[in-house]
Order: sequence, then structure tokens, then C-alpha cells
Amino acid sequence: MASRENAPDDILKPVKWPLRLTLWGMVAERITRAFWPLWSVILVTLAALMLGLQDLVAVEWVWGAGLLAVLGGLWGLWRGVTRLRWPRRPEAMVRLDASLRGNPIQAALDSPAIGAGDPGSRALWAAHQARMRARMAEARAVEPDLRVSRADPFALRYVALLAFLVALVFGSFLRVSSVTAMGPAGADLASGPAWEGWMEPPGYTRLPSVYLNDVTAAALDVPAGARITLRLYGEVGALSVSESISGTAPVATESDPTATAQAFDVARSGRLEIEGPGGRGWDLDVTPDAAPSVTRSGEIEASYEGDAQIPFDARDDYGVAAGRATLVLALDEVDRRYGLATEPDPRDAIEVPLPMPIAGDRAQFTETLIENFSEHPWANLPVRLEMEVTDEAGQTGLSAPEVITLPGRRFFDPMAAAMIDQRRALLWSRANARDVAQVLRAVGHRPDDVFRSAVPYLRLRTILRRLEGFAAEGLTADQQTEVAAALWDLALLLEEGDLADAMERLQRAQDRLSEAMRNGASEQEIAELMQELREATDDYMRQLSRQAQQDGEQGDQMAQDQNMVEMSQNDLQRMMDRIQELIEQGRMAEAQEALEQLRQMMENMQVTQGQGGGQTPGEQAMEGLGETLRDQQGLSDEAFRQLQEQFNPGQQGQGEQGQQGQQGEGGQGQQQGQGQGAPDQGQQGEGQGGGSLRDQLADRQQGLRDELNRQSRNLPGAGTEGGEAAREALRRAEEAMDGAEQALREDDLAGALDDQSRAMEALREGMRNLGEALAQQQQQGQGQQGAAQGTEPGQQRDPLGRNSGSNGQLGTDENMVQDEDVYRRARELLDEIRRRSGEGERPQEELDYLERLLERF
Repeated sequence: MASRENAPDDILKPVKWPLRLTLWGMVAERITRAFWPLWSVILVTLAALMLGLQDLVAVEWVWGAGLLAVLGGLWGLWRGVTRLRWPRRPEAMVRLDASLRGNPIQAALDSPAIGAGDPGSRALWAAHQARMRARMAEARAVEPDLRVSRADPFALRYVALLAFLVALVFGSFLRVSSVTAMGPAGADLASGPAWEGWMEPPGYTRLPSVYLNDVTAAALDVPAGARITLRLYGEVGALSVSESISGTAPVATESDPTATAQAFDVARSGRLEIEGPGGRGWDLDVTPDAAPSVTRSGEIEASYEGDAQIPFDARDDYGVAAGRATLVLALDEVDRRYGLATEPDPRDAIEVPLPMPIAGDRAQFTETLIENFSEHPWANLPVRLEMEVTDEAGQTGLSAPEVITLPGRRFFDPMAAAMIDQRRALLWSRANARDVAQVLRAVGHRPDDVFRSAVPYLRLRTILRRLEGFAAEGLTADQQTEVAAALWDLALLLEEGDLADAMERLQRAQDRLSEAMRNGASEQEIAELMQELREATDDYMRQLSRQAQQDGEQGDQMAQDQNMVEMSQNDLQRMMDRIQELIEQGRMAEAQEALEQLRQMMENMQVTQGQGGGQTPGEQAMEGLGETLRDQQGLSDEAFRQLQEQFNPGQQGQGEQGQQGQQGEGGQGQQQGQGQGAPDQGQQGEGQGGGSLRDQLADRQQGLRDELNRQSRNLPGAGTEGGEAAREALRRAEEAMDGAEQALREDDLAGALDDQSRAMEALREGMRNLGEALAQQQQQGQGQQGAAQGTEPGQQRDPLGRNSGSNGQLGTDENMVQDEDVYRRARELLDEIRRRSGEGERPQEELDYLERLLERF
């Protein structure tokens, strides 16, 4: 390699540009490693000046920091100059040659040491060099290594770069010039006086700050509460400030020679003027912060269970911060008869927080307050509703008070309604206890005439005895609440009734609708009766399913019936939709016929309960995977509790830990061989064998993984696309479980939680894919959906629309969550996660876990 300095250009011509680029990269690499402290000091200094930090501290501090910056810059320059070694062309050639296979540049420039006179050796050497020159054409420039992490282990260069970027966004290069005003007096006199000013709106307005030096207009709109900050430079007294916007006396620097900085809040419209050389003045027009407003909008609705839905509109110029609804009994509007004739017991007003939008603009929005007031003593009584909202400035806005009927659950059964009336009378005043007991005793005088079974009558007798005993000694508030809760439960039992009651209501709804069609009822009446029919049908289906669950032998009887046709709840809904459509079209005869068909089917309907004694392989697989998923969920919950206990010791009692240690073990306790030692392990934190609680969790995780491996080997649905997808998903679940086990053994609870979450997600996906595969096999073997029930029992659906486990669809196709209360609960959970993630005193691992939850949901 000694001849490389005088290498022929024709040999190095194929690598001319790669060699040159490699050399330039080495120059950049060495300059970066030598001078990174210098540019770090420069960036930090510029960032501090652009952010105006020199204006916030005394002059002495500024000069001290400036001296440190100069010394740091000189040291960085000296360090860079002494360490910089300019790269040479041979060094670049060596680096480029090392990146190629077989070092072709070295081979192309070398000459043979022996055999130069042998023709065969020369020919072999020439062929070798030709091959090396061809390989040189593949050369690419070597990327420079600009990393200086070894010289800067604390990443100070990134801190300097971040500070400079922040200064670019929030600072200004104009602020750097303010340093000149901190020089000697001679420099001040030479440069003359100067000033700077800023107008900063309140933070909740989300308006940008205004640099007053850039404002040339004579008038300026300013939000109320904005803060004006002024800096005066140069000879003291050369500049003065006069203003009439803060509500105080005018301020001038002559009255305070040291007042080189002034700040005040804008309270009213007026004039701000800087008097002196280069001064300027503005007429400030204050934009007041309007108070928020709230009004109730739309109709108040209540669901069958009594969930009240109260819509409202709220608005504010900058955004509503919070709100609440207050409900007070409108005593002057109450019908004071019977149990309400006495003076009511004093009760506090109902205060409910108003729901706020989770995301988006809060300046104007419409939301719905969803609460259940059914068990409150004022349910279905007149109350005075008043809503209040608050903005960030603390201003409040009230809605106009209005009297409404507090929505609550309505009871249609006469006996249930009577129980609710007596409950309301008891809650209205404890003085009504004896009268309520007398009415209840009269109701139960002849039970055979009013009660459908002995259960509600026996409950009534128990309530009556306790109420009479309490009333004899003086009813207390706690006893009043206890008896009221028992009366509520009794009313629910009487209202919901049993299957016979549900069938009676269904027949009554069908008869009323049929009679209305024959008599030419109005469209509104028809719509109300159709809704009554739908509700009665849903109630009957619930009772039918409940009775079928209590009758275990019914499934065998249904499986033997070859003539029964399968029907889902969707089919029933379609039939009722068809009836309503025929009514709306005026085809009453066809509607009557369809209604009669619906009546016959409902009378003959039964609920299938599967195959009774045995299960298909598909059902067994789905049930096993579901059990594994539940066990994994329990194990994940316990790992999360251990993570909380690790950073918040003492937050949970030992007894509670003992109970928590048992959750999730039921499904795999026998598989893992823990036996009866689990309770002691859960309470003491260490197992009998000396392992820690983390090891016990890891052993349980290993047992779950082994069980899942066994289930995946015996998985049905082979040969279908869904079956292969299910196996792939279960394989991913096994890998995630294995990662969770290793993380638990390494005491990495946060990592274990992530792996367990991935395992549960893969398990759910595998169950869905398996369900699709089994459904595909069922369609191929059965021919079509809705065939007679003489086929395999596992292929049936009950009239509720729920599919058996063999097809993998757990539940009906309809959305079963129709109560808007779930959205309020979701908002509450999300707000709680956000609140906890904002608490900086929490451990970092817990904060990271909460951040991952926010990113996912």
C-alpha cells in the first residue's frame, strides 16, 4: 500500500466519487466530534437570549452568565482545534476498501511479490486484478459515523438543540438586542433609550401573545385580564409610562428611579403610552369575558328502567369548564294528598355534575345528562331544575328555573304501583310509618285475591312485621331506608312477574293492537300500540329464556323435536316491522293475518338449551378458550395490583391481598399443581417452596401457556381458512404468554402487563376465527341456515338470537348495549385515567402504563 499516494488515476477512476464522498464524510465526522461542545454552548446562549432570560434577572447575573458562556466557547474552540485531525486520501481509501468484499482497491494497486517472471503467474495475477477492478464498480460511499455518545454520555448536545428549538418557537431574535442596554453608561448614552413590551392574554383564552414593538396601529383590542409587561432600557428617566387601563393611578419612572420593568393587568379600556425618545402610544379597547350560559333543550325522556335523559345546550366565548344540575322539590306544585299530606322530612337538594365533551370545542355544545332517579324519594314528583355552568375565569351562568316531573321508573302492575306509592309515603315522612303499615296489612288481608304466588306475599309479611316493630319504637333514618329498599325490591318482583304474566301482557298487547286495527285507530295510537307490543315481546322473551335456564331437561326435549323451526329475535323484529309497514300502507287484512301468525308462533315458542348431556368438539374448544381467556384476564388483573402495591405499599390490606391472590386461579389451579397452598401464597407473598409471589405468577402464566398449547393442538376446524387463522392467532398468544412469563420472572411487571394484553387480544382473535371456521363447516354440512332442529344440536340458535358455542358467535348480532349510561361511564373512566396520568408523584412505570391506555383508547 505504499504506492497509494501516486496511484494511477485510471485504476481509481471507478471509485473516484465514492472515494471523494467518503473523504468528505470523514471530514464532517471529525469536525462534529471535535467541535460539538462549541456549538452546544453557542446554541444554549442563543436560546437564553432569544427567550429573554436576561430581562428577568439582575444585570450582575447576566454578566456572570455571559462570562461563563465566553469561557465555555473558548474552551470548546480550543478543544476542537487541538483534537481535529484532517483526514487524508489514503485513510478514506482504506475505509472505502474495507467496505468492499475482498479489498479490491488494495488488490488493484498491488503487484506480485514473487513469480513476476513466470507467464502463468502473470496471467493469473492479471485475471485476479481484472476481477478486482470489476468489483470496484460496486463501491458506494461509506456513511460517516456522527455519533458522539461516548464523549457526551448525558446527551447535553440534545439539550442545547432542544433549548434552541424552543427559543425559535416561543422566542425572538429581537430580544437578543436587549443585552446592549446592560453595558456601561457610556454605551447607553451612545445607543439611546429603548423599550420592549408584551401583551399576554389569559391562558384560558388560548390567544397568542402580542409583541408591542411590532404593533404600529393606534388602536388595539385586548381581552379582559390581559397582562402588559414593559421593559425600559437606557438612561433612567429618559422614558416614562402613563396608562389608564389598570384602574390605578398613572405610573411613571420618575417616581421610582429603579423601575426599569413594569407590569399590570388590563381592567378597562383606556390609553397606554410610552413617553420619551422612540416612545409610542395605543388606545386599548378591552373585550370583556362574557359569562357562560346554559339552557335545557329538547324533551326530557326516561327509559323503561328509569334512566332520565335531560338534554341541554351550553356556550361560552372561550369554553365551559364545568357544570352541575340542581334539583329541589317544588313543594308548592305537589299534590298534597294521602301520604303526601304531612310535612316532608328535610332532604338535601340533588346535585349532579353536567357531562362535558371529552374532546373538541367547549365554546358551544349540546350534551345529555343521564341519571337514574327512580329510587329517590322525589321520583315522579315535581322538582325545580336549575343548571349552572362555570368558565375558566370563574364566571357562572344559570339556566332559568323550571318545574319538571323528576323522571323515574314507572310501574304498570297495580300491586307494584301500590307498593311504590307506600314506599314514597314512607320516604316522604317517617311520621307516615303507622299509616303505611296499616295499608300494607290491608293489602295482605286476602292474599289469594291479589298475589299470583306465595313469594311476594311472604316478602310483604316480612316487611310488614319489621315496619310495625320499627314504628312502635320510633322509626329511624336507617330503618326508613331499609324498609324502603325492601319495598322497592318487592315492587320489582311484582312488576316483572313470571312467564305467565309476560305471556298475559303479550296477549293483551296483541289484542289491543288487533282491536285498534279493526276500529280504524289513528296513526299515533297504532304507533303507541306497536311499541307496547315490542316491549311486551321483549319481556316475554326474557322470561322465556329465564325459565329455560332453570329447566335443564328442556334442551333434550327440544333436540328430539324434528318439526320445530329455529327463529332468532331478529326474525321476530322483522315480522313486527312487516306488520307496522302493512298498517302504514293501509293493508289491514294482511296486517291482521301477520299478527295472527306472530301470535301462534309466540304461543308455541320454546327456548333451546343446547344438547343437554354432551358437547360438540367445537363447543368444547370455544368453552376451553373462553375459560383460558378469563384466567388470563384474572392473572393480568393480579399482576396490575402487584404493580400498584410495589410503588404504593400499604395501599391494600393483607387480607385483601389474600383474596386477590386467589382470583383467576380457578381455571388452571389443578393444571399447575398448586393445590391448597395457593391461599397461603396469596396472603404471605411467598410460596411454600421459597419462591416469591412473582415466581408464583410466572408459574401460573406458564400453566396457562401449556394449556393453550394443548388446546391449539386439538383445535377443530382444520382445512378451512378460518381454522388456520385461529391457529396462527393462538400461536401469537402463546408467544405473548411466554414473554409475560419471562417478564414476571425478571420482576418486570409493566412489561408483563403489555405481553398479557397482547395475549388476550390474540386469544379473542383466535376465538373469532374459530367461530367463523365452525360456522363455515356448519353451512357446508347443514345446507342452509334455519333448517329443522333434527340436525346436530350444537348448530341451533335460541329465539333470543344467541348462537350456540360451536359457531363461535357469542351473543346476538344486535347491539345489546342500548342505554346511554354506558357513554357517561366511559367518559368517567377516561377522565379518571387522564387525572391519574397527570399526577407527577406517581411511579414512572405506572404513568407509562396509563399513557399506553390513553393511546389505545
